[in-house]
This record gives sequence, structure tokens and C-alpha cells, in this order.
Amino acid sequence: MAERVTVLVIDDEGDVRAALELILQYEGYDVWTARGGEEALARLASEEKHGRSAAVVLCDVKMPRMDGLETLERLLQRPAPPAVIMISGHGDIQTAVEAVKKGATDFLEKPLEQNRVLVSISNALREKRLAAENRQLKRKISERWELVGDTPPMQTLREQVGRVASSNAAVLITGENGTGKEIVARQIHLSSPRAAGPFVTVNCAAIPAELVESEFFGHEKGSFTGAHERRIGHFEAASGGTLFLDEIGDMPLVAQAKVLRVLETHEVTRVGSSKPIPVDLRVISATNADLQKSVEEKLFRLDLFYRLNVVPLAVPPLRERADDVGPLAAHFLRGIAERTGRAPHALAPDALNYLKTLDFPGNVRQLRNLLEAATVFAEGSSVERAHVERVLANGPGLAVARSLDPAHDPFHAPTFEAFKDQSEALFFKRKLAEYGGNVKRTAEMLAMQRSHLYKKLDRYHLKD
Repeated sequence: MAERVTVLVIDDEGDVRAALELILQYEGYDVWTARGGEEALARLASEEKHGRSAAVVLCDVKMPRMDGLETLERLLQRPAPPAVIMISGHGDIQTAVEAVKKGATDFLEKPLEQNRVLVSISNALREKRLAAENRQLKRKISERWELVGDTPPMQTLREQVGRVASSNAAVLITGENGTGKEIVARQIHLSSPRAAGPFVTVNCAAIPAELVESEFFGHEKGSFTGAHERRIGHFEAASGGTLFLDEIGDMPLVAQAKVLRVLETHEVTRVGSSKPIPVDLRVISATNADLQKSVEEKLFRLDLFYRLNVVPLAVPPLRERADDVGPLAAHFLRGIAERTGRAPHALAPDALNYLKTLDFPGNVRQLRNLLEAATVFAEGSSVERAHVERVLANGPGLAVARSLDPAHDPFHAPTFEAFKDQSEALFFKRKLAEYGGNVKRTAEMLAMQRSHLYKKLDRYHLKD
């Protein structure tokens, strides 16, 4: 075995302890033994002082003084609890089942079979490994959607997120492009009782008016031309979790009344069906537009605005929290290093001071793209001011285009289709940067429908 694993055997029968010790040592395990629960707990405490622990415990159900169930409870209360496999006699099966319900990994019936014991231990170790990987994955997800910064505006925002997360109230997040509105939405979801449920993101501006019902509510097979199979809509997919309506200010008017009805009834009806389907979800919306002005201009329904704006949250622009540039830069540089498989760059003091003087009309997203481009020019272990200035000298469009993927040049594409895709992605990335991340303005200047541009940005993962 690559790493020796320790197994603790707890049984008041000496023959059982000796037999298990012999089998497990032969298989490469380190084995500790104890005659009862009290002795086992004392052994664990003693070994813990020397940095040693047992990964798996085999524990008999029937033992004098402290029985197996009490020992199980004490073991599972430890800071890093081991996987516990209960051992039972024929008449103790019901007790063993109760132990599994309380947290035991498995139970073995006497007389013990060697293969069954080894398989049970192997399964327990695999479950522990998967649980550890799951915790690590959740930590990485949490870090990815972390609200970075300690300035007063961010402290206020973080406090507001903490308060609203525990409720089920609708939240409307406002802020300029690139400030991190989706990060705020995900942080609310991850901190809420719905964290284990789905988080479904819908870009409202990217859905053509004629497809609103199908996208939001789903459809049945054959309900219209092209409906070759049943489709679950976004509302139904988000049931049990959170529905994030991004760019809510660009939702077509025809869709607003239908969305409002779902929010009021908590039911959706698929296109082509008459059967309402109950949905249980929380709605979080985001916009960079002035919805109140849109209401005055009859572009947004007042009743829907009130339904969505139960708890308003405003995300501050980066220029109002310049002292957060340092922590944000460190956070982004770590992320860039993870994606590229290299050691993270440090940010030189002169580079940090220079970054703090910049206006960042594209906010946090622009800072991230700028740093990603700067790491391309950084030959050493740190990003210097000269690297940042070199990126900016090429223009904001080029800086963002480089940050898309420095390792891929369209002219090195293996096929014509790949060349077209990479070139198109670079084009839209640069144009979006030229207009400060404003999708509406970019679409106007490119003479494109906004929904068509959104599809392109989604296709190339250029909008977040």
C-alpha cells in the first residue's frame, strides 16, 4: 500500500482481536487493538498527541461497561471521526442496524469472513476519501465565489448577504458591469438552507421573446414545430434551489407578466400541457440598469419590480474600494495559477500601487483580465508595474483579448472551423472591452440584435 492505514479493533474477545490483527497486518494495515470502548478512546487520545490516528474502527456491539453504541457515539464526536464498522453476533442484528442509522459505515455479522472484512474496510476508506474530496471541492467552490475585500463597502455588503441568506425573500442585486453581481448571488445561495439544491442562471437578455415560455417553463414533446422531446424549463430545474435571473432589466415585456404569475402561484405549466407543476425556489435577480426608470418608461412592470425588489443589494464599483485591489489581485493570481498549473505570481508593490490609481471602468472583471494578461509577460515570479503598463499600452481591447487564452493563436488552429471559432471569440472579447463591458452598447455598435450577441458571448464564455 502506498500509505499505511491504521485500523483499530475493539472487541472483548481475545480470539477475535488476534484473528483480525493477523489478517489486517498481512494485508498491510497497521493495527491497534482494545478490549473495550474506554480503552479504545484512551488509546486514540494517547496516539493523537503524537500526530497519529486510526482511519477505520471495527467495533463490537456487545461489550461490558461501555457497549458498542455508546462507543460509536463517542467516536463520532471526535474532531476527525474515523469510519466505524460494527461487529455483531446473530442476535444483535437489530442493534447493528440502529448503529448504522446513527452513523456507522457498515456492520459485520459473526463469525467474520475474511473477504467481507477486507471489502468493508476498503469501502469505508473509499467513502472517507470521497468525503474529503467533496469537502475540498466545496471549499474550492466557496473560494471561487468568495466576496473578496475588507473595505467598508464590502464589509457592509458581506453583512447584508449574511442576513438575507437565511431568509427566502427575493433579492435584487444592482451594480455596474463587472462588479461581481453573480458572485453575490451565488454567495447568498451557498450560505442559505438551499445550498444543497441547484443554482440555475438565466440570462434574460439572451432569450428571444418567442422562446420565453419554452425556456422558462419547458415544453412537452410535439407541442410545437421543433419540439422533438420534452424539455424542463429553468423554473422547474431550479426547484429546491435558487433561480438567478441575470440582466433582468432586459427581459421582454411579454415575458414579464408570465414570470410574475409563476412567482405569485409557485406553479409552472409546460407548453403543450394543462397540468400545473409546483415549484419551490428562491429568485435572485441582477441588473446594471435603473429599473425604476424603466418602470417610468413603461419598459418594466411595476408589479414585477415590487415582487423582485423585496431585498435590494447594491454592489459597489471597484473605484469606490481601491484598497480591495490588493486582496482581489492575490485572489485572481491564485486562480490563474491553478488553471495554468504553475506557481502563483506575486504582485510587486509598485504594480499594486499603480493598479490602485486606475479607474477600472470594467470593474473587478477588468482587473482580473488585466492581471491574466500581465502574467503572460511576467518572466519571473512576480507581476511588475512594467508588465501591467505593457498590457495597457496595447489598448484595453488587446489586453482582454490576450487574457482569453494566451496559449492559443487562431492561426495555429487545426481546422478552419476551429480558426473561425477562435477568431470570433477574440473579436467579441475585444469589442466588449472597447465598450466597457456594456452589452447593449456593443450590440448597437456592431449592428447586432442584443439577443444574438448574448448567444455569442455565452457560446464563448465571455460573459460572467
